[in-house]
Formats: sequence, structure tokens, C-alpha cells
Amino acid sequence: MRYAHGLVIGKFYPPHAGHHHLIDTAAAACDRVSVVVAASSVESVPLALRTAWLREAHRQPHVEVFPVVDDAEIDYGSDEIWSAHVVAFRAGLAMRSGLGVHVPPVDAVFSSEAYGPELAERFSAVHVPVDPPRDRHPVSGTAVRADPAAHWEFLSPPVRAHLARRVAVVGAESTGTTTLARALAAHYAERGGVWAATRWVPEYGRTFTEEKLAAARRAAGDPALWLDDLVWETAEFTEIAERHAALEDAAARSGSPLLVCDTDAFATVVWHERYLGTPAPEVEAVHERVPHHLWILTSPEGVPFEQDGLRDGESIRSWMSGRFQEELEKRGLPHITVTGPHEQRLAAAVAATDALLTEGWTFSDPLTP
Repeated sequence: MRYAHGLVIGKFYPPHAGHHHLIDTAAAACDRVSVVVAASSVESVPLALRTAWLREAHRQPHVEVFPVVDDAEIDYGSDEIWSAHVVAFRAGLAMRSGLGVHVPPVDAVFSSEAYGPELAERFSAVHVPVDPPRDRHPVSGTAVRADPAAHWEFLSPPVRAHLARRVAVVGAESTGTTTLARALAAHYAERGGVWAATRWVPEYGRTFTEEKLAAARRAAGDPALWLDDLVWETAEFTEIAERHAALEDAAARSGSPLLVCDTDAFATVVWHERYLGTPAPEVEAVHERVPHHLWILTSPEGVPFEQDGLRDGESIRSWMSGRFQEELEKRGLPHITVTGPHEQRLAAAVAATDALLTEGWTFSDPLTP
């Protein structure tokens, strides 16, 4: 059966494989599909974000996604409350009509829910059930909210990027940040299952510095040019923070529920202070936009300084470590400081990360019957 205009309505809190199957089924059977994202104001995943996730996943030209705030109670036995919901849904669909685009009446409602037939009747449409027992994709929004890691395989890349717990390993030069970041990610990858995809993101600032120094040496014709000879600008630190954040997001989209980051935008703020002696509002904005959930500060204690040709020198190391500690405490960022030999540092990092993962994810409760 072919339909002119199919309708899919849901909270998509968050969207999962079952939702995508529902929309794709409607798209295959209809000339036009309207997807209404009906979110209540008490829910903790923004409506705009859910809408963007669905638009990314469903790029079919005849599928349109409409965001709707629906704060009506949930009572499937109340005609009055049913009417309130339908008014909200129709208002969302009317947005398209308000742009001068003709939207044909809904003639099919696609749903996996028990309320599907009633919803279809209120749109004077037929109900098309799509895998009500959820045999194809045994998942629900409730199950995902209760334990995202257990249902990770059912989540699309942008949802994974949003939900991944991000641990940033930060510290002064030559304090073992890269070594620890690599080892921490490897520890969780070795657990197998969903954790096998655990990744770490290298420090982009180091790559940027290597390229900047090489370019300066070529321009000056002086291979002995040193770091202190470089002139830095705020825009470069902003670029470093943005590029590193983009690398993080790319890794989080294809990784496990945990992402390990070798430095982050917060660390770039501190390095901006080191080289320019001023605050970095643009870099701070990146730090505020990209969420991290735990910071692991690598102490210089017990770590011999190694000059690899791209480091300031041992004299600055203790000062930088102190600035990291001060800023972490001043900002109230959840963090630990690791000291001692590598094995001791890794054990402390694993314990703190395990505690973070045990806390799980927090979603506010949606409106329920």
C-alpha cells in the first residue's frame, strides 16, 4: 500500500535504532513523511538536539522533521488530553504550511506503540503498525536512558558522541600525559564487548606546534630556530582548541561509551596564559561547549624531564603543573592528580574512571501516564 502522507510521532528521548527503523519504514511506503519530535520541557535532552540527530540520520528528501513542545499530561483515557496532544502535533505540521508549502492531509500513522490506532483515528488516517513487539530492534527509549552502555549498539553516531563519557588527561610537559592516555584507553578496550571500541584522542596542539616551528624554520632559513623564537596569537590557540574538539567528536561518534582525551580546551586555556599571559575567552567558549566529565592531572613528581625538541624546559614544568592544579580547583572541575610510577598512575586513573562510569548517565524523567 502506498500513502501520500505518513506521520511518525515520538519523544525520541534519545533516538535509537527502533526509531530509525520506524521512520525508514514510513519513508519506503509514503510520498511524504512528517516526523514530529514531541518533547516536554521537563526532559533533559534539548529538543533542538534531538531534531538535529534525526535530520542527520534521515536525509531522504521526502522526510521532514518537526520539533514540537508538548507539555500536556499523559492520559490515554482522556479525550480532553488526547485533543491537547493532537493540537500540539498539528501545530508542528502547520509550520510547513505557514511557509506556503502545501501539506496533504495525513493518511497513515506509523507506530510501534499501543496508542497508535487511537492516534491514527484522531488524524482520520489508517494505522500502520511497525514491529510492535520490537523483535527487530529490542530497545526502547526507557531502556537506553536506564543504561546507555548496554544499548550502545542501537545508538547512532551523533547520539554516541553526545553520551560518551569524556576523560581528559592533562598536565605540564614531560609528565606522562600521552603515555597515560594511551594506556587508559587500552585498558578499557581490553575489556572487550562494547568497550573494545574505546579510543584516545592525541593532543592536536603538539601537531600544530610541530608544523608552526617547521614553517618558521623554513621561512627564516634557520633550522636552529627554537620555540622561544615563535610568536603566538590568540587565534592559533582557538584553532587548536576547535580542531582538537573536532577530533574528539569524530572519535566519540565511532567509539565506546568512554573517550580518553590527551589534553582538551581547558588545557589550551592554561597554555594560552603561559605564552600570551592573558585570558582566552574564545578558547573558554570551546571548553564550555565541549563536555568533559573527569580530568586526570599528571604530576611531574617522579617523572624525569625529557627534552624532545618541542618542550619549553624543565624550569617551567613545576609552575605549569601548579597552574593546572589551581585552575581545576578554582573551577570546581572533577579531577584527580596521579603521582608515582606508571603502574600506580594507571591504577588510580582506572579507579577514578570506573567510578565515573558507575555513576552512569542522568536523564530527567519524561511525562508518563
